[in-house]
Amino acid sequence: MLDVLARPTWVHTKQSLQKMVDELASQTRVAVDTESNSLHAFREQVCLLQFSTPKTDYLVDPLALDDLSPLAPIFSNPNIEKIFHAAEYDLICLKRDFGFSFVNIFDTMQAARVLGYTAVGLDKLLADKFGIQIDKKHQKANWAARPLPEEQIQYAMLDTHYLADLRDALEKDLIEKERLGFALEDFKRLCNEETKPRVNGESWERFSGRKDLSLRELTIISYLCKWRDKEAERLNRPPYKVVMDDVFIALAKSPPEKKVDLSAAGLSEKQIRLWGEVILGAVKRGAESPLVQRKQTEHKQDAVLRRLEKLKAWRKNLGLEMKVESDIVLPKPYLALLSEKPPKSLEDLSLLMKDSPARFEKFGLQILKALGVKHAN
Repeated sequence: MLDVLARPTWVHTKQSLQKMVDELASQTRVAVDTESNSLHAFREQVCLLQFSTPKTDYLVDPLALDDLSPLAPIFSNPNIEKIFHAAEYDLICLKRDFGFSFVNIFDTMQAARVLGYTAVGLDKLLADKFGIQIDKKHQKANWAARPLPEEQIQYAMLDTHYLADLRDALEKDLIEKERLGFALEDFKRLCNEETKPRVNGESWERFSGRKDLSLRELTIISYLCKWRDKEAERLNRPPYKVVMDDVFIALAKSPPEKKVDLSAAGLSEKQIRLWGEVILGAVKRGAESPLVQRKQTEHKQDAVLRRLEKLKAWRKNLGLEMKVESDIVLPKPYLALLSEKPPKSLEDLSLLMKDSPARFEKFGLQILKALGVKHAN
């Protein structure tokens, strides 16, 4: 059962934002979440930020505020722990939209993964730990809509209201299993990950790794994608809500010549009526234009590949033994680093894993042994 909770404070003015920031600045930890409109817009944006302290739940409306920079010192303050659930996506969005930087976070989902929990969704964790039932049906709602329905407001508040309690329960489990160090390393790495800027155009390259598509078919898809991107931007909707990818593949494999041929590829009557001629034109240009080229993948040396496979096999087996996913044993960045720059000694490995001291201490000798380094016993 859910407690009867006070309605969250809606923050949509400069004054109310500053008042909230003043309270957050006095805390040692703050629960944080965001809601974006990725399923409803061409370019997604953060449409809501949620904060919870022991006393108050806040909902911040970035669509009504032209400056969220007062929040920057909260996120970058090492003395205030920011508690997220599934922090990676939130951090990407907050860095992208507002340029925030982060230190000192606690990610309850990653903590649950480090513990080896099989279900790490917030709803599942709250139900298991506290018997709290929350409804996730609003997860895919349009958070750019205003005013927000009361149900969505309550949903957004619940995403942060219980995070501090969940964090404490998970930290206790991490200490008992001697895995807190692993989690803290992962939290720090999340803070330091760089956000790659989105490159417009060339969205066809997502198809280029498919072996079942010829260069001519990829060229047709490239022209279809260029048209779809422009139309999706004009309509401000995700590209898949204009035409689905599978339809483009069908059009490329069996190029239509007339409108009557378009329905066979999966286009609806409405789509054919709106865009039939334009789609036929894009297909024709793709069929006649110079071929696109696939991006050449970098081929690793055989020795690097052998080391990579040895590390993967070792961490997979240890993951099964520890009942965690393999990346908890050795995060992905270290697979490439250690296979491309193999350590020759424990000292070399300590330098390569300087940002992961807990894993180095626990698994250092096993890693050297997996790589075939002599005297690794």
